Amino acid sequence: MDNNMHGTPQTLYIVVPCYNEEEVLPETITRLSSILRQMIEKHAIDKNSAILLVDDGSKDQTWRLIEQYFQPNHFVRGIKLAHNAGHQNALFAGLMHAKERADIVISIDADLQDDVDVIPEMVDKYHEGYDVVYGVRKDRSTDTSFKRFTAQTFYRLMKKLGADIVYNHADYRLVSKRVLEQLSMYEERNLFLRGVIPMIGFPSTHVYYSRSERFAGESKYPLKKMLSFAFDGITSLSVTPIRYITGIGLAMSFISLIVGLYSFIREMMGHTVMGWTSLMTSIWLIGGIQLICLGVIGEYIGKIYRETKRRPKYHLETILEKQSSVDRKRSHSNVWGG
Repeated sequence: MDNNMHGTPQTLYIVVPCYNEEEVLPETITRLSSILRQMIEKHAIDKNSAILLVDDGSKDQTWRLIEQYFQPNHFVRGIKLAHNAGHQNALFAGLMHAKERADIVISIDADLQDDVDVIPEMVDKYHEGYDVVYGVRKDRSTDTSFKRFTAQTFYRLMKKLGADIVYNHADYRLVSKRVLEQLSMYEERNLFLRGVIPMIGFPSTHVYYSRSERFAGESKYPLKKMLSFAFDGITSLSVTPIRYITGIGLAMSFISLIVGLYSFIREMMGHTVMGWTSLMTSIWLIGGIQLICLGVIGEYIGKIYRETKRRPKYHLETILEKQSSVDRKRSHSNVWGG
């Protein structure tokens, strides 16, 4: 069934989390504004559609630029978080803000690596009846061999661990208002939206695009941060690592039993061997496995600790919003008691 049942243009918000993006932000705003303008002219979206820039506690001039573009550019809206809450929390803040103002929301990173020209195709898919449209990379030809290997390993590992994520999809996606309503019910502090969105359900599809090089600035995901993000994703969505630990423990116990039986038989036969090297190797091996297991268990315990404290995901410091025609009508009705 067509999501746009009445044939009226839908309000689209493009949510862009930003952290130290002063070098690329002017070009990002220019390109996204152009896309929105073209779609409005074709009556594909409502004229109140907007670009929502979420400043995740940037240390450069990102927020100053957002304020600078807010007045002259009809499309620009802004949210400033009081501190750096992380990419997923900043994105979630933008989605929840847009939920009250838009019919459909597209999330995209500020670095212009994701192809903005497929946004109209995403909206077309929404009109065909899809509540979620994933932006999926056609290939990883622009990646280094190392990054390509680690990314593919991550997606395959997530699948094996039972996490329902879309292969070669990051956070470039369209979601409908009713998906956002369901997403707002997820109160977990350890957010991994790539895994949570597929859990919600509703009809979904893909659009494919070629990923470009970063337009300007530096990547916000160096190797250490990428590994941390991947580990957070795995432990946020799946308890399979805990089950693997149980399996490792059982396997080590069985091996220890076999080795102990072998040693006893050798002792009874009078073939005692001074195996210092094998003994030390075994101790270090078992000790290392134990520490790894404790680390994984500790990660889960730490997540439980953060969840039970129920601290806010983020704090809003400033909101830059323009009054839409709908808001003006409501405001007029309230004044006159309508």
